[in-house]
Amino acid sequence: MYIALAAAACSWQAKMVYFPQPDLECTPADAGAPYEDVALQAADGVRLHAWFVPAAGQPRGTMLYCHGNAGNISHRVGLVAVFRQMGFNVLIFDYRGYGRSEGKPSEAGTYLDARAAWDHLVSVRGAKPESIVVFGKSLGGGVATNLAAERRPGALILQSTFTSVPDVGADHIWWLPVRLICRIKYPSLKTLPTVKCPVLVVHSRGDEVNYFPHGQKLFAAANEPKEFLEIQGNHNGGWRRSGRTYTDGIRKFLDKHLTPAGPPKP
Repeated sequence: MYIALAAAACSWQAKMVYFPQPDLECTPADAGAPYEDVALQAADGVRLHAWFVPAAGQPRGTMLYCHGNAGNISHRVGLVAVFRQMGFNVLIFDYRGYGRSEGKPSEAGTYLDARAAWDHLVSVRGAKPESIVVFGKSLGGGVATNLAAERRPGALILQSTFTSVPDVGADHIWWLPVRLICRIKYPSLKTLPTVKCPVLVVHSRGDEVNYFPHGQKLFAAANEPKEFLEIQGNHNGGWRRSGRTYTDGIRKFLDKHLTPAGPPKP
């Protein structure tokens, strides 16, 4: 029985990590934010869907939003609106297989998807790399860390994320040899020391998915300059519950470390 469970876990890894939803439940307009539908294409030809949401007022920079493993971009409209009110343009994209994006999700594929979003900001929108904040929440933290290691953004924000997928699996399925059989890695703890931009780690002690020590270990691995912002609440709702602690913490970090941006190209 044990061997059968381990074999099943090995075979069904993608279904245990990725939970895409095809239907968009709302748009940024429902949160009072203007937006533009954006078509991206990854290097392997997969077509992706994204939204570009302009900042409220003169932009301070652009947030490239790498979301978590479930749902799609429509489930992140509330946080997109918060970043917009902070004065940031936001480009949020759906990984392959999510929302209106083609294909099936995979670790390598999500890395390609993030590169396509970055290239759109730099090549099409004219954003300066030093004015781009790469933001990753939960699984998106693994995607964002990889992108920040390959490129050099103005800052990297890792919210409620993990050291690696095998480490999370070992936390929750401790009775299986997860680290031996897990092929999906997102090895942020290993990759983060190669990131050469300011890093903000945001985590809650009440996170029931990616436990608080994941955030602590990531912070320890990051290069200076770096900061740790402790919030309150659970995995998905901590940023809402924390209110000003969350928004002021991010604002102060970016005020200190981010190069101001000029207006993007239309």
